[in-house]
Amino acid sequence: MNIDIIGDIHGCFDELKELTVKLGYDWASGVPIHPGGRQLAFIGDLTDRGPKSVKTAELVWELVRDRKISYYVPGNHCNKLYRYLLGNKVQTKHGLETTVSEFLALENVQRDSFRNKFIDLYESSPLYHVLDHGKLVLAHAGIREDYIGKDNSKVKTFVLYGDITGQSNADGTPERRDWAKNYQGDAIIVYGHTPVREPRVLNNTYNIDTGAVFGGKLTGLRYPEMELVSVQSSMPLVQEKFREIK
Repeated sequence: MNIDIIGDIHGCFDELKELTVKLGYDWASGVPIHPGGRQLAFIGDLTDRGPKSVKTAELVWELVRDRKISYYVPGNHCNKLYRYLLGNKVQTKHGLETTVSEFLALENVQRDSFRNKFIDLYESSPLYHVLDHGKLVLAHAGIREDYIGKDNSKVKTFVLYGDITGQSNADGTPERRDWAKNYQGDAIIVYGHTPVREPRVLNNTYNIDTGAVFGGKLTGLRYPEMELVSVQSSMPLVQEKFREIK
């Protein structure tokens, strides 16, 4: 299996295009296609905060659902947008407000199309992907070894939000335990969710959320080569959003 896994995009469509070109993908057909047959995978948080959330999500829908040539697992921001599009009562803050603003600016037909596509993408996607005969696991916020193969509310919370303690940080975000420090599994876990300045490789886990929407980089991981490839973000740097995990 030859796959290129992309970290949290958060509406940074231009960076996504630049990264896929750097990874060898051709956009002549309007979507990224690799001449060597490599496939893309997205580890969630396609939308929110960045400038082109709708365009990003529609591209991923086309690759995953229409052409069936890519992989996707949802992130916590994807979950919140999904609930918003269902008509559930959610707070439009922490980035969702930017996606909602884009969504509401669409014509009615485009709005219905986007809603249908995103709901379809979300509902058809697994919480996490186990690929390459169990050698590779894609999960938005990571996954504990004993959760692999399971699908319940505890697993869902972990995969979407990380190993949360129930407490809050000073900025109101959930406090998270550093699950990767204790991971001892053979499967490679590729995840994001927690922005870091450089990809964090620890105990067979790869955090590739390098904070594109906060002025960092958008990062891809080439598998099985395990080569990290990044492009610089065009967004302003917001230093305090990065977690410097020891």
